[in-house]
Amino acid sequence: MTGATSSTASEDSTASTGRAAFAASLPESTTAGAYLGECGTVRSTNIAQVQPDPGGADRESGIHKVPVDHLEVFAPGPNYGDGSGVVGDFVGDSAHHGGADKAVYAFAREELDFWSGQHSDALPENTERFPDGYFGDNLTTEDVDWTRAVIGQQVRVGEALLEVSVPRQPCRTFGGWLDIRGWMRIFTQHADCGCYFRVVEPGVIRPGDAIEFLPAPDHGVTMQQAFKAKMGDKELAALVVEAQCLPPHHHDQLVKLLR
Repeated sequence: MTGATSSTASEDSTASTGRAAFAASLPESTTAGAYLGECGTVRSTNIAQVQPDPGGADRESGIHKVPVDHLEVFAPGPNYGDGSGVVGDFVGDSAHHGGADKAVYAFAREELDFWSGQHSDALPENTERFPDGYFGDNLTTEDVDWTRAVIGQQVRVGEALLEVSVPRQPCRTFGGWLDIRGWMRIFTQHADCGCYFRVVEPGVIRPGDAIEFLPAPDHGVTMQQAFKAKMGDKELAALVVEAQCLPPHHHDQLVKLLR
């Protein structure tokens, strides 16, 4: 893949249309309010294939993940630099990644397909779509719209119990890996960041495992709302701050944004 370029405002319109079509394709119970019960499955479980950082930093990167037959997940230490919550995985940027609140990362297969259509010139050689794990996802899922997950909502996946934690913010490594001009802006405008989890109960997750959503917290703040707040939307930042649903470090960043 070489030097893919971004489109104009028409791409943003297409992104909105794509999201509406995806939401309409889901079962009715998953498009109104928070998820509850079994909604979707794990398509692929993935761990890092370590390589030099594609964003140009002098370190290795674990952004490229490849399928394995299962994941064993656990709760790492509380801080950035405390590593992945997946046995055998790798975190390169220890200043901004790893630790309990970014233990496991999920991304929808439907979103990978959407971006494949939008940026076919950025696809790896001899592929027709971005492979499972290509966006750094430990869990590639089907039939779940992660924008609707509620911060703090617990999710049973295989043997493990996970908890929706914080948004993913696009970084230079992510942009360099895809080699799409303006990628951080494009990804931010589309506003589906996938989902980071903390691990409440460790266990093994396999492809084909059901994803079961437990009752959502009453505050109702979704992953998409938290993502937009973190990316600078002050109205949503005020909502998230009032809910006090993010970990202290992330909460304090939004408080500072509102000053």
